[in-house]
Amino acid sequence: MFLFPTRKSFRAGLIAGAALVLSTGFNLPYAVAQDSHAAATPESATTNASDRAGLDRADLDRAHMEDLLRGLNRGHMIGQVAVAPDGERLAWIQMAKEGVEIRVAPLGDLARSERVTAAAKPEQHCHEGEIVWSPNSKTLAFFSDCARPSEQTDLYVAQLDGKPAWRLTALKGYVQAPAFSPDGTKVAFLYVEGATRAAGALAAMKLPSGVIGEDGVEIQRIAVAQVNAAKPTVPQMVTPANLHVYEFDWSPDSKSLAYVAADPPGENNWWVAKLYTQSLDGAGVAKAILAPAEVSGPLHGLQIAVPRWSPDGKVIAFIGGLMSDQGATGGDVWIVSANGGQPQDLTPKRATSPAWIEWDGNEHIYMTELAGGNCQLVRFRLPGDRTKESASTSFAAPVFSIPGGVGDGRLELSLSATADHSLFVFRASTFDHPMEIYAAKLEGLHFPGLEGLTQLSHLNDGVEPAWGKSVSLSWKSDSFQVQGWLMLPKDYDPAKKYPLIVEVHGGPAAAEIAHWGGGGGLSAAAFSALGYFVLQPNPRGSYGQGEEFTQANRKDFGYGDLRDILAGVDAVEARYPVDPGRVGLTGWSYGGFMTMFAVTQTQRFKAAVAGAGISDWQSYYGENSIDQWMTPYFGASVYDDPAVYAKSSAINFIKQARTPTLIVVGDRDGECPAPQSYEFWHALRDRHVPTQLVVYPNEGHGFVDPAHRRDVMERAVEWFQQFMPPGE
Repeated sequence: MFLFPTRKSFRAGLIAGAALVLSTGFNLPYAVAQDSHAAATPESATTNASDRAGLDRADLDRAHMEDLLRGLNRGHMIGQVAVAPDGERLAWIQMAKEGVEIRVAPLGDLARSERVTAAAKPEQHCHEGEIVWSPNSKTLAFFSDCARPSEQTDLYVAQLDGKPAWRLTALKGYVQAPAFSPDGTKVAFLYVEGATRAAGALAAMKLPSGVIGEDGVEIQRIAVAQVNAAKPTVPQMVTPANLHVYEFDWSPDSKSLAYVAADPPGENNWWVAKLYTQSLDGAGVAKAILAPAEVSGPLHGLQIAVPRWSPDGKVIAFIGGLMSDQGATGGDVWIVSANGGQPQDLTPKRATSPAWIEWDGNEHIYMTELAGGNCQLVRFRLPGDRTKESASTSFAAPVFSIPGGVGDGRLELSLSATADHSLFVFRASTFDHPMEIYAAKLEGLHFPGLEGLTQLSHLNDGVEPAWGKSVSLSWKSDSFQVQGWLMLPKDYDPAKKYPLIVEVHGGPAAAEIAHWGGGGGLSAAAFSALGYFVLQPNPRGSYGQGEEFTQANRKDFGYGDLRDILAGVDAVEARYPVDPGRVGLTGWSYGGFMTMFAVTQTQRFKAAVAGAGISDWQSYYGENSIDQWMTPYFGASVYDDPAVYAKSSAINFIKQARTPTLIVVGDRDGECPAPQSYEFWHALRDRHVPTQLVVYPNEGHGFVDPAHRRDVMERAVEWFQQFMPPGE
């Protein structure tokens, strides 16, 4: 279950009209289910003076909200960054006035950047991205739709000599994750031929039709294109047609691939994926060298990601652990022989959550990890024979440790490095500092924070946050020390009392990391700008404190993690001027579940907003498209142990709910299907609890329509202002 990608309304009349959708089927922008206990809305065509004054105020509030949301993402946005292997040049993706652009510049002078594009004319702007350098640093490959605008992206390569890039492929489907072979002759990428949607469970599910689970299944495979192709060609599909591939890596000799894959459907089976190797000699057969469901030890039944082949070809490193979402990676670093065998844990009992790895020679690995609230880069050594049953490791101090988000735009916490690993380049931001491009030069220096990095870009100089300051907090809960972030109200005055909103992240295997801004969705920055304290806790089940902490909510959803959250509220109230009568709760996905569950367990919260939540784990098991993720957490299927699912189902405690709750969801959400939200809304309405349900058309678990994302935020703000206004 995924955290909403970003973080609702001054539309009383529109709400009243949209309420007709459920009964009339009118094709309005969204549907609203509303009961008589929700906020009253003006229905009369005539109003008295006080009514008109209220409407005028609503108009002012609407304009203020629009200005505020526009200001949350002030500054230039930076997409992927990629340093050339020789360290001479940097490529990056940034938002421009005309759209998204790929820029390339000398590493030490980004002001001298030039646009790289597949466009035939300078005024043409295409959808372009996913950049990757060739091993010799002379060629940049990327995807572009210049040949077929808004219809299909293809793979292009540019020699960076001022000439237009040339097209390598003739594709028809969804593509991502290009990677040059080590010898530079080929580019492999993930390809869903004939795709009707993006791969993965976040995208809106296809409308059901035909034989469910059998008809129209879309499979992601690895395709390979030759760099020296004279004209656009159909790439070679190299992995089996019956395996859905999620991630891959080239062997050092460019003759084989290692990849994580599972039987289709791909959105459901990532949680039971295996590690494969396959030769590309024409007779290559996929060989499963690791199946977590079949191994003994702490990796049994867990998930694997980020496969990385050692330079000598002997072993493959990967991240293994309890992960609730593909793409939200955390666990321990493991290795397994390239021929298969028992995997070895290289970071057992480390009180952090590694997310990304890269080999540095055959005896060292760099890893990025989440340590408490910090993202840090660490190098460790594996001396001796790594193919033996027990490999020893020694860890250096972190190269950097930043209380903010870092990454190069590919995988979770991934960095771009030169071939000799003397330099790492990435984008970084915190709650207080807008995104810029930074470099970490490995000259024996170890430093904390952004101050020790080399800032390469200055795209956002002078940009100030529109929200309040933030602090990292920790507190004791049971036997755990829990970390979280507290965002103070804008223009904070310690002599005043303020309301508090608790925002719970999704996952549950994820973490709230400090980052700049927030536009649509449930935005802590927006709440802060409007005068609220915002607590973003990382309770048990989160990344950042090792596997024991991440696994501490297994068979216990909603209990220990809720104690952690309430202890965090206590800690905030003890240190800051929070009005205990104005504390609210919100979250998306697992955070939506926690919101639904919490209001049935405590009266602490005066208002709640549940985004894409889960109200009944028993019915959810049969409704969602990703049921494989549940067994590692609940210990059995719902059919084998229904009681453990019932224990954490909010619907079973609905008679205890009193908190006014707004519920929002996408109508094609496969991860947290809309019926879960309908069920909770219906129950609250039946219990005469103020509630409202908003269903957004053609949206999956991660909303893509900017208008919908903005609407979620506007409605959430209105809901909290109604039941716990920011003013004293």
